[in-house]
Amino acid sequence: MKTRDDIRNIAIIAHVDHGKTTLVNELLKQSDTLDEHATIEDRALDSNDIERERGITILSKNTAVKYGDRQINILDTPGHADFGGEVERIMKMVNGVLLVVDAAEGTMPQTRFVLKKALEQNLTPAVVINKIDKPGARPSEVVDEVLDLFIELGADEDQLDFPVVYASAMNGTSSYDPDLSTQEHSMKPVFDTIVDNIPAPVDNSDEPLQFQVAMLDYNDFVGRIGIGRVFRGTIKVGDSVVLMKLDGSTQNFRVTKMMGFFGLKKEEIQEAKAGDLITISGMEDINVGETVVDPSVQEPLPLLRIDEPTMRMTFSTNTSPFVGKEGKMVTARQIDDRLQRELHTDVSLKIEDTDEPGSWLVSGRGELHLSILIENLRREGYELQVSRPEVIYKDVDGVKCEPYESVQIDTPEEYSGSVIDTLSQRKGEMQNLESVGNGQSRISFLVPSRGLIGYPTEFLSLTHGYGIMNHTFEKYAPAVKNWNPGRRNGTLVSINSGKVTTYAIMAVQDRGQIFTDPGTEVYEGMIVGQNSRDNDISVNITRGRNQTNVRSAGSEDIAKVKEPVHMTLEESLEFLNDDELCEVTPENIRLRKRTLVTNEREKEAKKRRTNNK
Repeated sequence: MKTRDDIRNIAIIAHVDHGKTTLVNELLKQSDTLDEHATIEDRALDSNDIERERGITILSKNTAVKYGDRQINILDTPGHADFGGEVERIMKMVNGVLLVVDAAEGTMPQTRFVLKKALEQNLTPAVVINKIDKPGARPSEVVDEVLDLFIELGADEDQLDFPVVYASAMNGTSSYDPDLSTQEHSMKPVFDTIVDNIPAPVDNSDEPLQFQVAMLDYNDFVGRIGIGRVFRGTIKVGDSVVLMKLDGSTQNFRVTKMMGFFGLKKEEIQEAKAGDLITISGMEDINVGETVVDPSVQEPLPLLRIDEPTMRMTFSTNTSPFVGKEGKMVTARQIDDRLQRELHTDVSLKIEDTDEPGSWLVSGRGELHLSILIENLRREGYELQVSRPEVIYKDVDGVKCEPYESVQIDTPEEYSGSVIDTLSQRKGEMQNLESVGNGQSRISFLVPSRGLIGYPTEFLSLTHGYGIMNHTFEKYAPAVKNWNPGRRNGTLVSINSGKVTTYAIMAVQDRGQIFTDPGTEVYEGMIVGQNSRDNDISVNITRGRNQTNVRSAGSEDIAKVKEPVHMTLEESLEFLNDDELCEVTPENIRLRKRTLVTNEREKEAKKRRTNNK
């Protein structure tokens, strides 16, 4: 079979923070791609601000490096399970994968997740044991762990015979030997392993065209852009082709523009052939999984499976008294336009209108997926309010089912009892407990997804910040009946509007944790703290000291208030109960009750208590 030995198509896959993006950076630096005077910043492929801040890859990225007379097309994939839809589609575009594993941490939940996707596509693997210089590195043991994982996931004999390179991507070194002293400042072992082991794509350029869209981009000038691979044939700018739609219909169009990947840039190209990874413009309505074909031979490729959403939230226009004070985009039309734009590129997202005007049901792959969308909106100047995340139930053979997640926890042994106890209360089923040395325990659980809502914050508190928790979607299983894992504590709710005073905080801080600093503007119905008990309390957080003509020396100076708790967006979403909302603006994240007026809220609560008797 004729192949194109001039190119290799690979995906880099790994658990979160095992060094994929840093490795790609180093491959770019040490390849023959960039001008010798060009500089490249750290983690250059993570172009999104949130990706840089959090050190995670959210969207798959394409790059291409020159190594000698060959071009290596590299796809850097997300490691987090919430972006698994991206990983799965990428696997269709490549012939092999570079599995990156931390030399100290070893195989982790997302290692299993991404490797399983690769093996299902019968891709050829190569392994990079990264962070070889890290304290606690145990490269030989980790290779054994990787082999065990391959066997467990049903790899065939060829896949089990994977080559291994040992590297420190941060330092730009690698070697074929686990001994740290053999590391040299070169990525040559990685490049050679790719060229020698990853199959070259089949060269069937003389056959009728087949190009499949695996990802989408969007541009205001040309509309949707299809990113994918030419699986067969040749395509040129100006060609008349047929788009075979997901619903079985067809659409004729002319290719107006094509781009290829070169280093960190995309460059216009006039022609592409079998094996090339490119972008195509010219179709107004193109979707992931659709096939572009020759008009004379209309043979679609098998559809790409896109993971279904497992969690949803209600997004709505901001109705708080502070609406419009901090954001520029506040109307229902502006928010709807922005959400519809998100659908152009995020195929794992679903947006549905609700019966309530200015309100949308937004479904995604998990809390992280949805919270990153919210964070992007607030950074772009939008104001909105969102509800508590809830899981999406499914009917399977007449049985109501809910999503379950595989959870892996690494924690100091002294906290393992508390972790097991709290996850058991959240209907988790412990599947494995082992000691991994250095006083550390590794615990595996199967937990309903709704049992994990709000748990990360509790987990960090339980383990005093030393625990690490990773989880991936496992399956849909029968829903747990008569169980509501919501927050147990009540809230402290402001009864009026104004500025928070130190005097008022001192009067109420013994009742629980305060969320606001002195001087913060609040409104009636805004949540200003968490009660230490299970009921809500209405508090006056703006009260000032009565003025007299006698000043007590130094009384204000010695006023001491406890440090307020400032929650991140994710922590705020996890905190919510069903009768609460999170108000999100470019400047602030506020928690509030759905019903703001104190008297009305108390009437509703009394009515609920009566109905429950």
